[in-house]
Amino acid sequence: MVLPVPQDHPDTPEARRYNRVRRILGVADAALGVVALLVLLITHWSAALRDLSFRAWPQNYSLALLLYWLMLAVLLKLAGFPLDVYGYRLERHYDLSNQKTGAWLWDEFKGWLVGFAIGLGLVELVYYVMRKAPNYWWLITWALFIVIYVFFVQLAPLLLFPLFYKFKPLENDALRERLTRLGERAGTRVRGVYEWVLSEKSKKANAALTGLGATRRIILADTLLRNYSDDEIEAVLAHELGHHVHRHIFKSIVVQAGVSLFGFWAANEVLHRAVDHHLFDFVYDFANLPLLLLVSSAISLLLLIPLNAYSRYNERQADTYAFQSVRDVRPYIAALNKLADQNMAERQPSRLVEVLFHSHPPIPKRIAAAEAWARKNPPLMDADQR
Repeated sequence: MVLPVPQDHPDTPEARRYNRVRRILGVADAALGVVALLVLLITHWSAALRDLSFRAWPQNYSLALLLYWLMLAVLLKLAGFPLDVYGYRLERHYDLSNQKTGAWLWDEFKGWLVGFAIGLGLVELVYYVMRKAPNYWWLITWALFIVIYVFFVQLAPLLLFPLFYKFKPLENDALRERLTRLGERAGTRVRGVYEWVLSEKSKKANAALTGLGATRRIILADTLLRNYSDDEIEAVLAHELGHHVHRHIFKSIVVQAGVSLFGFWAANEVLHRAVDHHLFDFVYDFANLPLLLLVSSAISLLLLIPLNAYSRYNERQADTYAFQSVRDVRPYIAALNKLADQNMAERQPSRLVEVLFHSHPPIPKRIAAAEAWARKNPPLMDADQR
């Protein structure tokens, strides 16, 4: 197979600025969250919110915790909202968003409401177990969290995604059958192929294999279906199926289990030391929730580099499976280039930026890997001769 001469696709000045500002926004958002939590603890505002909650419901711990979580969630959202607005304006400025301001605000509210509801369930669970088993709460809660995590991985396509996006069965019968057969060859039974109406919100394109077991489905953005050939779409999905073949979801659950076990252990150590130093009266004093969130943030920062490296390794494995699964790697190379352009991806980040922020290898490295694989594994005949 004769591959086309590789073309140099340097980052445009617009792409560099867009990705640089996005990184700054991400770092600023994380830093602002940490500062807000520290302020709540240092000024004792967290304790004041706890006292206010108990004045409202003096005899009901769970209802007091609900009110506290509501006030905390509102305060944190308000603190970060200016950055959210700037992020929305950034997408509009670079013509990557189709959303009007009203629709964006509605999505923001829905996202906050979903986060509040899920967070409420989790904090109620954590502090209930703390009250019942203050010395072993971290181990019991960790086990329950893993069950909840798997539950959401399985049911997110059915319960959460439709809250923000529209989905409809793919009308292209030939493409649907082609992708279904591709999934069967990968050893997974796909429960449906759906068109993901992404264009109502964004000009970007994407595809995914979501869910577990009975909820597993292929979703293809309508922005992908409009602008990519069937060969390119098949190649993109082959990459997603590579994650299934290499059991990346299961491995990610195992990694998450290890990380969260360490996180709960560290949180327990920090909370008990805080009680020993009379910062809180009891481990289950929910005024310490900002401290718990700070421990989580610290662990996320500590593990940022190794987890990104692990993710890039998984993506390289999925890419290799894609090369093996399609007749010709050229549609995959074309799809990578088109996705990079359409999503204004950063093709050539510095090594430091790649290590700190990128969960995927840069596009040139992925294309080089595809070309190297094709040179070592030529098909029986060139694709143009078929």
